[in-house]
Amino acid sequence: MERTEAELIAAVLKGDAASFEPLVQKYSPRVFATARRYARRDSEVEDIAQEVWLKAFEKLGSFRGEAPFEHWLMRMTVRTCYDFLRGHQRNRESSFSDLSEPENDWLERFVAAPESASEHADAAKLLINRILEKLSPQARLVITLLEIEDRSVKEIAKLTGWSVPLVKVRAFRARAEMKKILAKMAKEKYL
Repeated sequence: MERTEAELIAAVLKGDAASFEPLVQKYSPRVFATARRYARRDSEVEDIAQEVWLKAFEKLGSFRGEAPFEHWLMRMTVRTCYDFLRGHQRNRESSFSDLSEPENDWLERFVAAPESASEHADAAKLLINRILEKLSPQARLVITLLEIEDRSVKEIAKLTGWSVPLVKVRAFRARAEMKKILAKMAKEKYL
């Protein structure tokens, strides 16, 4: 007979650490999928997931049960990913001349005729990933949640703990930052 999440959590809080394992098994795919959006290397994804599960175990006593465990866990996952981005932000200076051939082709087509650039979606995805890597942690987080995961501003506010107006301001700034990066890429390519 399977125990409910509430029963598993209660058992863990009473000292039965083994009762935490079914929760890990159930939600690990979701934690890994979220972490993969913020980190590129498998080792980094694994580190983030491990950090999430350590925090979840240590802070399980703060889970009030007012919302589903999954919501509480995913909030912790997004915040851990954000901490990872902030902690691993380094000066990612790289020459835009290092673009791959498909990225170069797409950028040239975009500069020449922006309306037809959607025909080359794979190259665009590569270029978007390169742009995302250059964004500040806050900008990358908000763009990933808003544009890639297609979450609402209210959802992002709940996940990050930011106010709705702050999410909107950070989204505006993130888009402006992306435009600057793209403009710089085009400028460096054609100078």
